[in-house]
Parts: sequence; C-alpha cells; structure tokens
Amino acid sequence: MMHGHEKSDSVIVAVKPANKAGQRAAERSAVQPTAAEPVEPRAETKGNAGQRNTCRAQHRISVPQALDRIRKVAKERKKERFTALLHHISTDLLEEAFFELKKDAAPGVDGLMWKDYEADLERKLEDLHDRVQRGAYRARPSRRVYIPKSDGRQRPLAVAALEDKIVQRAVVTLLNAIYEEDFLGISYGFRPGRGTHDAMDALCVGIHSKKVSFILDADIRSFFDEISQEWLIRFLEHRIADRRIIRLIQKWLKAGVLEDGIVTVDDRGTGQGSVISPMLANIYLHYALDLWAARWRRREATGDMIIVRYADDFIIGFQHENDARRFLDEMRERLGKFALSLHPEKTRLIEFGRFAAERRGRRGLGKPETFNFLGFTFICGKTRAGKFQIKRKTRRDRMRAKLKMIKAEMWRRMHQPIPAQGKWLGRVVRGYFNYYAVPTNARALDVFRHHVTDLWRRTLRRRSQKDRLTWARMTQLAEDWLPKPIILHPWPSDRFAVTHPRWEPYAGKPHVRICAGGAQQ
Repeated sequence: MMHGHEKSDSVIVAVKPANKAGQRAAERSAVQPTAAEPVEPRAETKGNAGQRNTCRAQHRISVPQALDRIRKVAKERKKERFTALLHHISTDLLEEAFFELKKDAAPGVDGLMWKDYEADLERKLEDLHDRVQRGAYRARPSRRVYIPKSDGRQRPLAVAALEDKIVQRAVVTLLNAIYEEDFLGISYGFRPGRGTHDAMDALCVGIHSKKVSFILDADIRSFFDEISQEWLIRFLEHRIADRRIIRLIQKWLKAGVLEDGIVTVDDRGTGQGSVISPMLANIYLHYALDLWAARWRRREATGDMIIVRYADDFIIGFQHENDARRFLDEMRERLGKFALSLHPEKTRLIEFGRFAAERRGRRGLGKPETFNFLGFTFICGKTRAGKFQIKRKTRRDRMRAKLKMIKAEMWRRMHQPIPAQGKWLGRVVRGYFNYYAVPTNARALDVFRHHVTDLWRRTLRRRSQKDRLTWARMTQLAEDWLPKPIILHPWPSDRFAVTHPRWEPYAGKPHVRICAGGAQQ
C-alpha cells in the first residue's frame, strides 16, 4: 500500500478541499465531501489482543461525528486496520441510507418498492438493524435484468432486494469514510464529490499542461464479471479487520443472481448495478492498478505522464512512445495477476496532443486519431487564433441510441395531447443538454435538437392522414417546449482550478510544485 507522499502523488489532480465536519450525509452529498476538516489529534486507542495496531471508533456519538472520527483515523494512520465497525451500522445510518435510494428504482426478488417499505419505516429499520447486529441478516439473490448498450448488445445488471440495498448503502457510507483517505486523485468513478465532468476536466487540463504526445485508451474486459472475489476480500482486509463487515460483503457476493427461476452463484464478479459494487470495484482497482500505475509513473517513466481513471475505463497520456509501450506491456502482466485482462478492441495507443497534427503531416499521414471517453469523442483541434485545443463532441453511437429511445417512446405517446408530449420531450432534451452541453460541442447539441424536432413532427403527422403540419408550425412547437442548445459547462481549466485549488508536489521532482492545472511554478 502507498502512504504519505503517494497519497497526494498526482500529476493532474489535487485532492479536493476538506468539507466541514459534523455535516449530515445528505448534506455532504450536495457539497463536496472528500475529506473532513483537520481536527486535533488524539492518542491511539487500544486494539484487540491479537491486533496491536488496530483502531476502534467510538459509538456513543451521532452518525456524522462517528464517520468523521473514522475518517480522521484513516487519514492519520495509513497502516491501521479497523476492528470494530459494525456498531456504526445504526438505525440512524440505515434511515439515511434508505432516503438516499432512488424512489422509483426497479424492485428486486422481494418485489418491494421504496414507497412500500416507507410505511411503518421506523419499525422495519429497527428490525433490520437488530438482524444485522445479531448476524441473523440474510442476503437475497439479485434479480437479473438487461439494458441495451449503445453498440446494440445487452448489459446485464443485478437488482438487489430493497433491504439489501439499504444495508449496502450504509456499508458504502462507512467504507467511504475510510477509503476516501486512501484512494488516489487519479480515480474519479463512483466517488463522492467527483463525477464524469471532473474526470474530463482533469484529462483536458493534463493534456494541455503536460507534454502529452501519445494517448493510451484502455478498457478492462468484463471487469465487474471477472473480479476475483478471493482477491477482493484480501484487498479489503488491508484496512478492514472487523470480520462481521467482511462476512456481510461475502453474503452479498455469494447470494447469487436469479434468472429464469434459477439462482447462479459464482466465485467471480460483483453484480453490476448493485449499490455496493462501485465501491468494491474501486477498492479492487486501487490495489490492482492505481497504486502500481502511480509508482510506475514515478519510478519508470522517462517523460511526462498523466492518468485519469473512471471505473474500468481509463486514459493514460505519455510524452514518449517507448514509455507508453512499456507501460502497456507491463500493465497487461499486472492485471493478469489479478484475473483481469484488457479488451483487445477497446485498448489502443494513438498519437494525440498539441504536436500530433504537425508530426503526422511530416510523415504524410492524415489528421490525428480520436478517442472516446465518457460519452464524448476527443479531437485534436485549433482555436480561431490557431492554437491547439481539445475539442469534445458527442459520440455518434450515443446520440443514435438516445434518438432511437425517443422514437420508441414517442410512438407509445403518439395520441397524447401536444402539451403532454412537449413536457416529456422538454425533460428529455434538458437532461441530455445537462450532460453534453460542454464547450466545443454546440453544433452536436443543435443537431440533436433538430432530430428530436423531426421525430416529433413525424409522430404528429402519423396521427392523421389529413394532417397538414408544416415546418413553420413545428418550429414554433419546438420553441415553446424544447430548450435551446446553450453551453452549460465551463471550460475545463476554469472549473478544474476551482474544484481542485490545492497545490501538490510533482511526482518526479519533489522540489518542483505544480498548480491544479498542471503548470509548473
């Protein structure tokens, strides 16, 4: 495990500023919860007889205070193992976990919806808490469902029972207090206060500020299905010595998946779609990939190197091609030790950066290749002044998939009143813009809105053979109900400097310091 220097060892990403201690979990999710405010250190508590260097957190305090205490201990004592955590799964924490769940989420094998469980909630949570503390809690199999992917294939998901979701959410909150102090800045997926746009901001800032000439676009094959449960438990035991927490996680891993009336149990994988799977995935990749990659960057790289990972999808930038190829070969070997492998079709090394177009032009090649990341296509472009600029454009397959979904739903809503159709379409388009309305993507937004308008026009014309709906009338309907395509997100450098204001030491040169944007000072 890496400690001290390696925790803040980030070429692109500085750790987020501390949040206020004592805030409730619901409030922290809306602010930027990454670390607690530094508090006055206290003497080390005594551990069990066989665990000298372990910590016990106090339990006669509120949930936020207890989590802050755990977070403080995890931050100050990087090698400590927590022996007493289950008592933090209190009725209050279960209640917070319940209200954090999606109200309209699909039910599991129990058939319970959020609203069904809310009736007589206090009694049900007290009973659930009692079963968890006594060890009488039993995990149920997850229900297998499939959702379409942008490439036409089906993505398998595991929908847990409602009580399993509640307990998993509570455990995730508990584990976040520990592992948010361990996770490196290069990791963005499924972490509080971090999201897809933070990852893209870090990537853009890193490419602009560092000497990046090659991009390694990597993807792990069937990651959630191939996770070794044995290795996962061993990774968890680096920090978790409370066997009751470990047994809880093992119950969920061994509960199996129900499909076509048959329960299948495997010693690999963690059900994608369950509440706890993202946390377990991050822990797995933290030990299997992140720590190793950060060490490789510091010890083996001969030039600049940036790393941005979102779940099992990660982008690595290199100054030198030799570094990129050596890293790729050694990464394959590294992942193989932990039962993982790279997807051969989704993993590639391309020439990309501010000098890529010039170099390829001298060799008689075409424009620099592009790569996809988090729903966008990244392109080497130029500003109006002729300077290098990374342009982001909505992936074509993602737009087509969204339009296909809208078309199918509009066919179902064909005979609804126009205001009802307009309200629904407005919500869909607004949600689409909330994600894709980034700088340099204005044209793709306009194209999407045009296609939605055309789909709406075709749907309305199918309602009657005598319909005389003109484009002028359709344009007016679009003006009334559909939001206009405007850029909603700031430039990556502007937001990144605000989100990550701390200064961090440069990995390879401790005497040199870089700001959040990567510029050496």
